[in-house]
Order: sequence, then C-alpha cells, then structure tokens
Amino acid sequence: MPRSVVTALSLCLAIFSLIDSDIANATTPVLSVGTVLNRGRPIVCQTGVDRLRERGFHDVWRIDCRGRFFVYRAWKAGRRFEIAVNRHNGRVVDLRRVG
Repeated sequence: MPRSVVTALSLCLAIFSLIDSDIANATTPVLSVGTVLNRGRPIVCQTGVDRLRERGFHDVWRIDCRGRFFVYRAWKAGRRFEIAVNRHNGRVVDLRRVG
C-alpha cells in the first residue's frame, strides 16, 4: 500500500477514536440553582422548556410564564421537580422536588 494511503487511513482512525471517546464521556448537564440556561440572555417561556429537556427532564409543564420568573414542573429520574427561571437572564433561581 502506498505510504500516502496508510497515512490517510491512520489519520481517519485517529479522528474516529477521538470522536468515540468524546461521545462515551458525554454526560447530561447538571441543573442546579444558579445554572444559566441561555448564556445570560433573556428567554421566552418555550426556550425554558427546550433547555430543561436538553438537560434530561421530560414531561415539562409550564406552570406560570407571567412576571419576572417562569415556573415549570418536570420529571427526571422518576422524580418530579419544580423549577423557577429568571426570564431576564435565564438563570435557575429555584429547584425543588415536589410530590
């Protein structure tokens, strides 16, 4: 086999091994009070729902999207949570288990 083909194949294998290790080491982002959901920018109610789903929550319900804080209820790991998010900066201001 020509040297250029061997070099190209080894380069491809190295790239694929890096990609696989990144996928294997990926974890669900943790959510806690102080976590910023939208890089410090204002959010709309639906953005909060989407960001919570990205962090492993499911069955996300909008409880109150009026006023300064958006309040959601969602499930994660068999537990139900209530999450309050500041609409002006996307920061989680309260997170508690309910029910």
